[in-house]
Amino acid sequence: MAKNLVIVESPAKVKTIKKFLGSNYEVTASNGHVRDLPKSSLGIDVEHDFEPKYITIRGKGEVLAKLRKEVKKADKIYLATDPDREGEAISWHLYHALKLQDKAVYRISFNEITKQAVKESLKQARQIDMNLVDAQQARRILDRMVGYRISPLLWMKVKRGLSAGRVQSVALRMICDREEEINAFIPQEYWSIDVRLKFEKRTMLAKFSAKTNKLEEIRNEQEALKIRQELEKSNFVVDDVKHGERVKKSPVPFTTSTLQQEAAKVLNFSTQKTMRIAQQLYEGIDIKGMGTIGLITYLRTDSTRVSEEAVASTAEFIKERYGENYLPGNHAESKTKGKIQDAHEAIRPSDVNRMPADLKDSLSRDQYRLYQLIWNRFVASQMADARYDTASCKIKAGKYILTASTSKVSFPGFMDVYTNDTDEKGENKSLVSSLVPGEELKMDEVVTEQHFTQPAPHYTEASLVKTMEELGIGRPSTYAPTISTIIARRYITKENKNLYVTELGEVVNKIMKEAFAKIVDETFTADMEEELDKVAEGEQDWKNIVRKFYPDLEKSVGAAERDLEKVTIEDELSEEFCEVCGRQMVIKYGPHGRFLACPGFPDCRFTKPYLEKIGVACPKCGKEIVLRKTKKGRKFYGCESNPDCDFMSWQKPAAEKCPQCGGYMLEKGNKYVCADEKCGFIQEKSGK
Repeated sequence: MAKNLVIVESPAKVKTIKKFLGSNYEVTASNGHVRDLPKSSLGIDVEHDFEPKYITIRGKGEVLAKLRKEVKKADKIYLATDPDREGEAISWHLYHALKLQDKAVYRISFNEITKQAVKESLKQARQIDMNLVDAQQARRILDRMVGYRISPLLWMKVKRGLSAGRVQSVALRMICDREEEINAFIPQEYWSIDVRLKFEKRTMLAKFSAKTNKLEEIRNEQEALKIRQELEKSNFVVDDVKHGERVKKSPVPFTTSTLQQEAAKVLNFSTQKTMRIAQQLYEGIDIKGMGTIGLITYLRTDSTRVSEEAVASTAEFIKERYGENYLPGNHAESKTKGKIQDAHEAIRPSDVNRMPADLKDSLSRDQYRLYQLIWNRFVASQMADARYDTASCKIKAGKYILTASTSKVSFPGFMDVYTNDTDEKGENKSLVSSLVPGEELKMDEVVTEQHFTQPAPHYTEASLVKTMEELGIGRPSTYAPTISTIIARRYITKENKNLYVTELGEVVNKIMKEAFAKIVDETFTADMEEELDKVAEGEQDWKNIVRKFYPDLEKSVGAAERDLEKVTIEDELSEEFCEVCGRQMVIKYGPHGRFLACPGFPDCRFTKPYLEKIGVACPKCGKEIVLRKTKKGRKFYGCESNPDCDFMSWQKPAAEKCPQCGGYMLEKGNKYVCADEKCGFIQEKSGK
């Protein structure tokens, strides 16, 4: 019988696909990439129109030798690498590395590892799509140019081992910009007023809205007290009641980005962990009594499209399990903003009838939780919208107007399967819906509360991915590795989900902004992604992008080499003396930032933390305040006599005392602000 060879990327898929195809097919794996640009050089022939020089990846010689033996025995070869641009490029590299020019070679791809999908892909075998390959080549070469031309500059200016990247440097800048925004933020005071009202032994909470009452805002305690006193003397009469219905639309199924965001929020998974476990679910899990089965569709996608077969089978499932009224009347397919990479499907279960509870014994705890999240979200996306009965009323209180509203679920729809923190499930016990105009209510109490405006929150992995997606920076396959890289390089640190910039990250970002402003510009990076999309669609020659990009990069690198001041941290003398040999210690730079080291190394190896004095006295004990770092590298300001004195501040204290309350002040951008929000004193730096 004629032998057919199927080459996949991952060995984990081999057994499953072999089972689907039978004895006439041999299935083997390339273990990912087999060729790449060399690590030892740029690997791009700039003189000859940027021709890449690919070599066999170290350690892949044995894999290729094994594949060549299989190729010789085969009549037809099917390249079944992953269904995205990177997978297309791997197929192309295999074609050349295995010298398949004289063979019958076909490219097949499938979004899910199921018997039907794999067999269907064989019927739709095609040629390698060079547009997709070229889009991936362009990305790889642009990233290589940025990394290999700028990284040595960082080594020269700061320390060896640092790296720059086309997307990672933009992500670092976004985090640094947010940190600066938070540090410069000055809180503004405002007050809220709520009135608890009684009617027939029941109570409700009505809100005083400044805008409803034609006020800008209640800015201080005096204003709040004045309104409170007037309300306490007022009669409360229902002026208007409106009843209505509100619809909460069912969610769209997961894309890579939204899965990473939701897994971070609900399961506390990092982006890297989410992708690792999703990969396991996609490649296949050994299910008791069924063998190895791929449980979800391909995990790198920015599409919310769902196949007609999946829609039909899910509709049958919903009808049987929940009833026909849970089917959407006219479930319009959601539109994904921007270009959808390679017309993938959304992330969904490969078979909706495999309910999470039925598979629990065959999955690890994390696999089960992620599969359950994907299954719930997908089934919910195919269900009817939730509906609420709503009621809102206006209440007159003298010259003021109060408002109150309530809603209760009239039909849960998709919420029977999938809810999140913002979903309202269950009845609000308020009496709003039973009120009629003209009814009088009795005041129980008036509650005034002081608030302060809050800065934008620190980025989390989830919110960074969301923002990158909104700005068009990176693609589904790049979010997790980008974040992992800047954490691994110690440019940022992660504490309680939040991402903070380290001292090293600040130095690298400053150099990148100074010397390579275009590369770390969000709009430029997003435009570059659009150019790569045009290559994938056959509308743009990939070398045109590189030809335009390289001269500007070279010009910037040359200028940076000449003009940038070297960050003089290494071997800078300190005021401290070695406790072992008495030499004057020097300031060195390590993976965690600066530290003090004895210059007598290697004879004397004494080191200690470097605590930079900022010239400000501790407001608690009068000793010096120093710049410190948490174990993970986040900066803060604390007393030099810690732990005897527990003073600490995330923001830099100023030497000036607050003239209003006598407390200490903080530096916020070009202003000094009292550390006590209730005091609220602000002074321009120039006005000191």
